Amino acid sequence: MTAAIEPGVAPAAEESAKLQRHFGRFDILFFLICTIVGVDTIASVAGAGGEAFTWMVVLAVVFFVPQALLFAELGSAFPQEGGPYLWTRMAFGHLAGAINNFLYWVTNPVWLGGTLAISAVAALQVFFNGGDAFSTPAVLVISIVFIWIAVLAAVLSFRIGKWITTVGAFARFLLLGLFTVSVVLYAAEHGFHGLGASSFAPTMGGFVALVGVLLFNYVGFELPSAAGEEMRDPKRDVPFAILRSAIASFLLYAVPILGILLVLPADKVTNFGGLVDAMKSVFTVYGGSVTADGTATLTGLGQLLGDLGAVLFVLCVLTSGVTWIMGSDRALAVSGYDGAAPRFLGVLNARLGTPVRVNVFSGIVSTLVLVLAQVITQGSAAKFFGAVLGVTISTTLISYLLIYPALWKLRRTMPDAQRPYRMPFHRPLTVLLMVLLAFTVLQLIAPGAPFAWFGADYRPDGWKASEAGLYLATELIPVLVFIGVGVLFWALGAPTRRANALLSSRPADEPDAVLAE
Repeated sequence: MTAAIEPGVAPAAEESAKLQRHFGRFDILFFLICTIVGVDTIASVAGAGGEAFTWMVVLAVVFFVPQALLFAELGSAFPQEGGPYLWTRMAFGHLAGAINNFLYWVTNPVWLGGTLAISAVAALQVFFNGGDAFSTPAVLVISIVFIWIAVLAAVLSFRIGKWITTVGAFARFLLLGLFTVSVVLYAAEHGFHGLGASSFAPTMGGFVALVGVLLFNYVGFELPSAAGEEMRDPKRDVPFAILRSAIASFLLYAVPILGILLVLPADKVTNFGGLVDAMKSVFTVYGGSVTADGTATLTGLGQLLGDLGAVLFVLCVLTSGVTWIMGSDRALAVSGYDGAAPRFLGVLNARLGTPVRVNVFSGIVSTLVLVLAQVITQGSAAKFFGAVLGVTISTTLISYLLIYPALWKLRRTMPDAQRPYRMPFHRPLTVLLMVLLAFTVLQLIAPGAPFAWFGADYRPDGWKASEAGLYLATELIPVLVFIGVGVLFWALGAPTRRANALLSSRPADEPDAVLAE
């Protein structure tokens, strides 16, 4: 594994020398909006009813804002490439970094080949196929093309790739702005047919059912820092971008979710196609009609705007996948040349400055997930969507259990590091984040525990009381497998760790040994 290393140059220094600085302040801002605002999960929140909006507001205060403050400090104080991986490794060592980083990375190709691809298919079905389902071969073809377009976008240098995420951010502004205006016009013409005020009352059962997807919607502030050495001025730009993206992202979530809840009849809000269905219904104000049973038909300008909305929706879900693949693939590549993954994965393209090998690896994993899930669910798109979303949420959130406390640990082990921004009240706020995260992970794996494990008020839809053991295995086994792969990656990275230790001025395992800038 070390035979190809240039004599006298450590793997970390060799690869980081290929990085190119193209990532400016507003590039980071638009990248974050694409990262955090996932239109594929808007319907999953709205489908839970009015209390979903209530809990979304509560968690914005107690989770979203503290998390933004935490990553504003980490991203500006430690702006090296690899961000979330590097912080974890610096705080807790290579083994913890390897396991955590694999959990962080693997969810993204699963998400790309799962919920994102199938959400794009849903939009195309509704607006371009008369609402009829595509055949399984057609779904596979559309989804595979979708996956590899995202991979190609991730392969491109940030000099070009950053414009893709900028377009994605403006697609969100246009889509959700058009939807919001249409909701107001629809309500003025037809009245409100959605939920009453009483449905917004919060309940514990609703919180358990919602907390996973809400926290999943609210994570991602750390992702641009995976490209820290490609930023022009991370110490200034990271806090700037995080603050503004937090405000914009909350509004981009809150307004359309409230619109769906107030306008669309409750029995028409589904996890799978809720936003797309709501778009079709409200766009009838421009041309079309809605029957007594809620079926919408678009004509004239309504059809034109519907088609535009579908294209914007697909662009939004595509750029969600692109940003997460761009960031998480860089973190995995850094772990490869830092000794926490196979050296083969830790190679950057000399011309593009991007981790092409990991990008292709992500595309292969996404394609396998897509094909396997379609076969297992026998082409049931809604079932496919729910199954993949559950695995993605649980694995993603578990990875933050070590990323968050890294701030606290690094405050102690590296007190002299320059911190242009410092998180206020970092101890109580970090504890709050950890408690919320730990409770959420517990509920994802064992809903209702410890007070009413798999009880009627906490059991996921579609599951029976007798299937508690099966559900537990479904949630635990993938996590245990991923942890095992992380340990394997750590073992395969041993030669690279030795090379870095021998060829660098300081041992690679020293807590404050960071990658060369």
